[in-house]
Amino acid sequence: MGSGACAMNVLGSRSSMTGWILGGLLLALSLLSVRLGRLPPPLSWVRRRRKKPVRVYMDGCFDMMHYGHCNALRQARALGDQLVVGVVSDDEITANKGPPVTPLHERMIMVGAVKWVDEVIPNAPYAITEEFMNKLFTEYNIDYIIHGDDPCLLPDGTDAYALAKKAGRYKQIKRTEGVSSTDIVGRMLLCVRERSLGGSHNHSSLQRQFSHGHNQKVDDVGSGSGTRVSHFLPTSRRIVQFSNGKGPGPDARIVYIDGAFDLFHAGHVEILRLARELGDFLLVGIHTDQTISATRGAHRPIMNLHERSLSVLACRYVDEVIIGAPWEVSKDMITTFNISLVVHGTIAENMDFLKKESNPYAVPMAMGIYKKLESPLDITTSTIIKRIVSNHEAYQKRNEKKEASERRYYENKSFVSGD
Repeated sequence: MGSGACAMNVLGSRSSMTGWILGGLLLALSLLSVRLGRLPPPLSWVRRRRKKPVRVYMDGCFDMMHYGHCNALRQARALGDQLVVGVVSDDEITANKGPPVTPLHERMIMVGAVKWVDEVIPNAPYAITEEFMNKLFTEYNIDYIIHGDDPCLLPDGTDAYALAKKAGRYKQIKRTEGVSSTDIVGRMLLCVRERSLGGSHNHSSLQRQFSHGHNQKVDDVGSGSGTRVSHFLPTSRRIVQFSNGKGPGPDARIVYIDGAFDLFHAGHVEILRLARELGDFLLVGIHTDQTISATRGAHRPIMNLHERSLSVLACRYVDEVIIGAPWEVSKDMITTFNISLVVHGTIAENMDFLKKESNPYAVPMAMGIYKKLESPLDITTSTIIKRIVSNHEAYQKRNEKKEASERRYYENKSFVSGD
């Protein structure tokens, strides 16, 4: 080996040594800077030091589940990273409020389908006892217990969330006004009374009252029970909050299903789940109040168009809705939304449209893109209404108790920040 080569080796060794020394100095300076707070720590360190996800808990009966329940769950989820929801048992609801309209297994389907819910606990107690609270903290790793700003009192008059508040593990959200399960049951009870009177004028006035959300007492329409009919004020921000905020990809298989989706229930959820499994993007058409009245009677819908739209938007299987979809699925509509498949369930309020000349699915059928889905549950909006009618007196008593507390809430309410 020549002297030139030896010199190069010596220089290379010195250069390498110098590099190691400089690297060490830079690392030392980096560590010192991190300790002094001047530079952010390496990403790998952040991952190791990152705290566990914040888990929040919210419970409820979730009977006659509606967009108000969904908005409460949305707000609760925003207070943490994971939302665990406790669904109160049928027996506990009966003991504390009166008989539930929807049984536990249906309420579990409804809550589990809300897109902000991560985990569901069945048969949760109505009152959070010390034992159950400790179970939430230890077994379910719950950090905070959430409830709305409306008071939740036990039969003895005590606060159902007193223990959570005392433990400093309670957070409050804003109640969604304009709807409640009590209010919805009251709407149906009104329909039952008005139907028994046989006055077509009263029928149409009630339907308009529900559809437009007029805040009138029942006394105004001649019933005299004092049931409060909600005044729903739709805002563009609420629709944005419930929306997914993104459209289908360029090659997405878009599935379309339409309907009234009145009194959004477990049957609706299950058919939407099946529909979503058939493609990449589920588009749901929601018919207008006028269309539903024309096809299903003057008392329908119980929920107005905006209320029904929010309930459907909150479902995790739904990607987008058409608010006020046309009755007939036209070629232009299929082209506009790039629909690949149109589906309909086997369980519906009225299947006679298939026999008529004005079949709303005639175009997709002719195009070979129509599919009938076997509905997993034999439930319709009429099923829910019949449950109310069959146990009319029990639900009337339940509503009378709840109406008094709701009236006090609205009389004494003050502004609470939140959305």
